[in-house]
Amino acid sequence: MKHVMKISTVAFHAIWGKKEFNLQRMLDYIELAAGEGSNLVVFPEMALTGYDDKKEQPKAEKMQVLQAETVPGPSSQRIAEAARKFGLYVAFGLPERDRWAPGAVYNSACVCGPEGILGVYRKIHLAYPEPHWAIRGRDPFLFQTPWGPIGVGICYDSYCFPELMRYYAAKGCRAYLNLSAHAKCHGTALGNASLVSASIVDRIYVVTSNLAGKDLFNVFWGGASIIGPSMNFWEAEYYAGYPFTDPRAIQNRMYTATVDLSLANLQIFGKNPTLGGASDFRPALYKAWMEELLEDPRYQEERK
Repeated sequence: MKHVMKISTVAFHAIWGKKEFNLQRMLDYIELAAGEGSNLVVFPEMALTGYDDKKEQPKAEKMQVLQAETVPGPSSQRIAEAARKFGLYVAFGLPERDRWAPGAVYNSACVCGPEGILGVYRKIHLAYPEPHWAIRGRDPFLFQTPWGPIGVGICYDSYCFPELMRYYAAKGCRAYLNLSAHAKCHGTALGNASLVSASIVDRIYVVTSNLAGKDLFNVFWGGASIIGPSMNFWEAEYYAGYPFTDPRAIQNRMYTATVDLSLANLQIFGKNPTLGGASDFRPALYKAWMEELLEDPRYQEERK
């Protein structure tokens, strides 16, 4: 398994409703990232179309529904062609139409690689106003690379539900892709604190690509970054990009860094010799706790 990887992440100003324009700019970034020798390029949540919702519109008339695509579909196939041509991995956000369930649209992340389209992650936790047009996903998604498995999540998944990233780390992922639409209206503390904390606690690299600048209504922080384990004990390092609240973060630009994934030692998920080879991580206990929670009427829906 390879350990040293070159990663590019883009603070991307998606133009609302201008799918073809956004797609062409992503293809340009992919070509330039390949020229820098990048192995992976990450774009934000809803990079293909823009994010904001016109809440007064009926669902059928919403931009996200009208511009949603299946995967495979026109845009994902063009991204896949570029990934094959340049021999790298690409993750980007889009409204995805479910080809098997008419009317179902998801807030999704499509991942392409040298082999073509690898699959999609459908956002599990929908932040306001996404339920106006999207339905919730259910399944984690990780994809295999020469650097080992890499996990994918979208925004609210990453900032408020640490279970997903921890699941990926327990599965052996040394890198996690956070496709994000983190806006200034969400405040100054949540984004930076949660990502740094996750990198420290799970000993994992967190690659964030965030929308940048004004969408239709919201102003997004930018703040694309690569955060990972530091050589200093129980610390995290910004290997590229900026925290969301840094004044420089809002610029539309690509950040690239070469990282050594061997620093993501995933130690808490391994064997602890002082425990006779058992792991500090105890999923059997957590499963029992969660089964108990499922008896609560608030969570009965999750049993379906």
